[in-house]
Amino acid sequence: MPANTWLNQFPLLKQITGCTQWQQAVEQCQILQLPADTAVFHQGDLCQQFVLVLDGAIRVQKLSASGREIVLYRVESGQSCILTTACMLGQQAYQAEAYTEAATRVVVFPVALFRAALDDSQQLRDFVFAGYVQRLAELMLLIDQIAFGRMDSRLACYLLLKAPSVGGLRLTHQQLARELGSAREVISRLLKEFERQDLVSLQRGLIQVCDTPGLQKVADM
Repeated sequence: MPANTWLNQFPLLKQITGCTQWQQAVEQCQILQLPADTAVFHQGDLCQQFVLVLDGAIRVQKLSASGREIVLYRVESGQSCILTTACMLGQQAYQAEAYTEAATRVVVFPVALFRAALDDSQQLRDFVFAGYVQRLAELMLLIDQIAFGRMDSRLACYLLLKAPSVGGLRLTHQQLARELGSAREVISRLLKEFERQDLVSLQRGLIQVCDTPGLQKVADM
């Protein structure tokens, strides 16, 4: 794919002019197609490349020593990974892991070239740090929800947001626990209580919302 084609998804990057290092980075970048469930990086890895997502999605998650997982954020079309930015700038190892959620197409830059371009281009810095600020605000909201939010309310909110009116939400209890930063046992117990109240219907790997107003009351608690 010609550089000027993929740059159409990144208007701020397309406007960069007069930066030799950026032009070199663009010339040496690679476009890769990653299958679903491909590891992008592991906890403890050093940052070797800077990635922009063209389509698909990358899930960034944190794994505790006890084996519990929480999804921190997703990198989707037109976005970059702020954890990669932090590790690149601080020359530190990743403190989380990332996997593709579906077939995902990415632009990959050698980290040394990207850092040189970042030093030389205010426009590139604006792009990188605008994404950083937005993602940091989302992470602060996530921390607030985990620290102060009721799990039944958070679960109800998630179901109302994600479950379609037809077909239901196809997620296991373990996947839901990972999304909400909880334990599978807690999520299973709450879902069973929702089912007892006829708020949802449960099948293996499928959750169907049955009472939207009732679930909204739980979400508002």
